Amino acid sequence: MSPLLHRPLLNREQLDNGLRVSVEPRPGHGRGLVAVALTVAAGSDEDPAGRHGTAHLVEHLMFPRGGGADGGDGHAARVAGAGGVCNAETHRDRTVFHTVAPAGMLDDLLGWEARRLEEFAPEEAVLRTETEVIAEEIRGGAASGRLWQTVLGALRPGSRDSYGTAGELAETTPAEVEAFVRRHYRPGAMALSVVGEVEPQRALERIREAFGGLPPGPSATMDGGPPARAPETVTAALPWAADAVTAALPWAADAVAVGHLLPAPARDLPGHLAQVVLAELVGRGRLPALVRRDPRLTTARVTCGLYGQWLGANAPEPVLAVLGRAPGVRAEEAAEAWTDVLRDLARRPPEAAELRRTVNALLLAWHRGEDSLTARAVTHGHHDLFLPGSGGPAALPDALRRTTPDSVAAAARALLAGPRSLTVLDG
Repeated sequence: MSPLLHRPLLNREQLDNGLRVSVEPRPGHGRGLVAVALTVAAGSDEDPAGRHGTAHLVEHLMFPRGGGADGGDGHAARVAGAGGVCNAETHRDRTVFHTVAPAGMLDDLLGWEARRLEEFAPEEAVLRTETEVIAEEIRGGAASGRLWQTVLGALRPGSRDSYGTAGELAETTPAEVEAFVRRHYRPGAMALSVVGEVEPQRALERIREAFGGLPPGPSATMDGGPPARAPETVTAALPWAADAVTAALPWAADAVAVGHLLPAPARDLPGHLAQVVLAELVGRGRLPALVRRDPRLTTARVTCGLYGQWLGANAPEPVLAVLGRAPGVRAEEAAEAWTDVLRDLARRPPEAAELRRTVNALLLAWHRGEDSLTARAVTHGHHDLFLPGSGGPAALPDALRRTTPDSVAAAARALLAGPRSLTVLDG
């Protein structure tokens, strides 16, 4: 038997400056590749007042198009020249930078990653270019994200999308983005993950060399953010009150969207996963059956987590049910059909066989995602920062399997009792 099989698959440590590090060797899996992910516990929720989009702008400025301290094309060009690809994404609670390249380039990748943190000093011309690029992204993504942001804003007042506001970004200065980086991009608020064809101890030594000299700075806040408040546009009472209905949005057909909040995983991981299982169980069988027998509905679907990314954020995210309305059916009537499904689950927990099929479907989707080196590295960073006591991604399958029929029923009761929003969708 190979000695690799006797090694721990995941090597974790925390540097003296607070940086959380994970190295997972996957011999043979990556076909000579390695993925590196740097997760920073700073997203759009940390945007300064009047500068909505600063976190997103910083993400872009880590990939400057031209300019930079070396006079070249910056980080992305260096990675491409090494035969790799890199990208990043900004969320409400974090920003993630990820790279995949030949494993032999790992030392260089780590050095370049540390270098762009140390040398971050955007020039005015580069900043203006990136704000224009983001303005185009905002215009292109406005329609698809409008419903999600309407629901999220109703359930968590003050929450804003991670893209930013073009007018506010246009006035942002280099000094302001540098101040944002100095405040948030500190080792104590970051996690570095390496997955692929790596020798763990060699990788850890190189990480210490590249990142050990960064000053500690403040640590990340891992408590899931402030508790959700029930806003004026949300009611838990039935029937739906008039002030519980948000302004209508244009849609492909007449419909209604009902939004709820997932528990923050850092505060209640079992409760979060029970809601995920509930949404999958309802969406796989009960909603299609409901549409067939209920004349009020033409379609029905449920999505768990912002844009379907369950376990994707530390802050509470929405569960969203979108129900197509038959002609003449009011939004409140269609929403009541969704409430009936939840009531039924609250009273009668699902049968064991139905629950088992649902959990197996979630596990299959999870394992497919984890086949990607990049996805695995990103997941390690998320767990290291926001779910440090959860056992990491490897513990998630068992956590899902521990979901019981009674916990699904409890999840339905929690949705019925908690804050919710109703958004009219007009075809």
